[in-house]
Amino acid sequence: MSFVSSYINLVPVTFAQSLIYSFLVLGIMIPFRLISFPDLTSEGAFPLGGCVCAALILAGYNPILATLVAVAAGGLAGASTAIIHLRFGINSLLAGILVFTGLYSINLRILGKSNAALFNADNIFNMIHPGIVTTVWMQILVFGVLVVALLLALRWFLTTQAGAALRVVGVNPDLAPSLGINLWTYTIVGLALANAMTALGGALIVQLQGYADVGMGLGVLINGLASLVIGETIVGRHTVTRQLLAPVLGAAVYYQLVSLGLSIGLQPSDLKLATAIFVLVTLALPSATGKRFQTREKMRA
Repeated sequence: MSFVSSYINLVPVTFAQSLIYSFLVLGIMIPFRLISFPDLTSEGAFPLGGCVCAALILAGYNPILATLVAVAAGGLAGASTAIIHLRFGINSLLAGILVFTGLYSINLRILGKSNAALFNADNIFNMIHPGIVTTVWMQILVFGVLVVALLLALRWFLTTQAGAALRVVGVNPDLAPSLGINLWTYTIVGLALANAMTALGGALIVQLQGYADVGMGLGVLINGLASLVIGETIVGRHTVTRQLLAPVLGAAVYYQLVSLGLSIGLQPSDLKLATAIFVLVTLALPSATGKRFQTREKMRA
């Protein structure tokens, strides 16, 4: 019974966390799925958003302004990855690695040290209601509203001409120029948008937890991919609406699985390995199943 009660107590806490991390998962989904650009910048954009926001708040700036600047910094990081890839012909994965590696040093410069506490500093949540930081159900309400607003905004954008052009770049980049679509423009915009959302997640989590750390992005990419895979397995990705819902639903399910793992006695340090194995199995299973099916068909023939 202790296992059940422990899990039940963790459910609302991890659900609130999953809503914040939905921004990160959406930021991972856009380059991977919409523009077919495997991007690793989120590993650096997430702490970048947190460090920029924390540094500005500690310097006495308004938390709303600090959050907006953090979002802009994340967008600049994503645009840098796109430009490195397009201008110098560097592989997209390597371009992302170069950017998030460099961002580690930049984050240290911005924050001035490896971590900083914001417990006594103002934050965007206290401006809305002082009880948000300490009340899980209020966090769920606020973050839920933010996620729904973002989903509606993205849904609207992807139905516009610019959004359709962005998706064309991902489906067939060779066809895009013949349709008058500038490949450079939409690739840069897509990665900037994705990493701006990732940085927003970092800025919000820093203000909620009350501290910033330059290493807070370690492993967020694999967590985000696991959430994305789970969401796409549940709802699919055949329509724009499903593509947008998959990251949010996947993040919710993934963090409930994390709660389950912690409840049965897994150490927090074991969760990264468990996540990596889960993603590997999930991605490899369809391929293995398909090969077995083809082998059976050949044997029957």
